[in-house]
Amino acid sequence: MSELSSIARTFAAYLIRPHLYPELGRKIYKNIFDRKSAFKGKEDAEGWCRNLAVSQQDAVKSLGFENFAPLTSLYPEAFAFANEAEQNCPVKMGGAGALDLIYYLAEFTRAQNVLETGVAYGWSSLAALLSLKNRGGTLYSSDMPYLGKDNDRYVGCVVPQELKPYWKLYHYADRESLPKIFGECDSFDFIHYDSDKSYKGRMWAYPVLWERLRKGGVLMSDDVGDNAAFMDYCVQQGHQPVIVEFDGKYAGYIIKQ
Repeated sequence: MSELSSIARTFAAYLIRPHLYPELGRKIYKNIFDRKSAFKGKEDAEGWCRNLAVSQQDAVKSLGFENFAPLTSLYPEAFAFANEAEQNCPVKMGGAGALDLIYYLAEFTRAQNVLETGVAYGWSSLAALLSLKNRGGTLYSSDMPYLGKDNDRYVGCVVPQELKPYWKLYHYADRESLPKIFGECDSFDFIHYDSDKSYKGRMWAYPVLWERLRKGGVLMSDDVGDNAAFMDYCVQQGHQPVIVEFDGKYAGYIIKQ
């Protein structure tokens, strides 16, 4: 598929989804006037992350979990279902991410209410839900569909049916989803950011999410080496982050003191 036909298909997908028109306007502006924002400060951010990075296992142990076990060994049936669901999905989406870290951060905070932005297959959703089900908690997810791929019906496909009673999924861009979510729950124990990866998108979202995080809660962000947003936010606010390396990428989290 040529780039022009891909753009046309995506634009047509927006047109039949009026609830996504606000995001369409933002996308048009960003692609015309702000294309470089996605990678602003990437080199500095990568160096910063490299100097601070620890492994998932070391990060989990630093939270007080001495007997670290990967999720695949704790929940083999759930992961067997999830792997099969991904293999059978006709639409290719994003990768799994730091799933062990997500699960143990939810456990660390004894989370009842978790917020995530960005779902795709639902791997991070699965990790959070496996923790939340133990306490009857709720995961609130904001997801912007991959419109060029028409993936709406496959979002979260790796999440088994028995976990869905603990899950509320909003099919909007963050700027529309978050007010709806905050109308249902105004304080969160753990927040996982994995949606708009541009510098400006992150710098808008981090303070909005931080305000809704309870004391002792955790804000986690994926792909923090892609640009300088997470680094700049931490420096500006005086936060002391933990940077975690996995699969050649970096995630970061901050505990709200």
